[in-house]
Amino acid sequence: MSSHVYKVSEVVGSSPDGLDAAIRNAVTTTAKTVRNLDWFEVTEIRGHLNDEQILHWQVAVKIGFRIEE
Repeated sequence: MSSHVYKVSEVVGSSPDGLDAAIRNAVTTTAKTVRNLDWFEVTEIRGHLNDEQILHWQVAVKIGFRIEE
């Protein structure tokens, strides 16, 4: 295994369709402008309520990407 150096960026993804959709939104949107994504870590989960119903999910996600040599 070779050695790599990573940069970590934190983004917030959101979706009315659940946690998985919010995470995927964060990762796929970040991948449009950042190369070499390797891993992610969910650091926060929040939701928006209305009339005791969950309307929207938000997740804070740290995304690691390799620095090019």
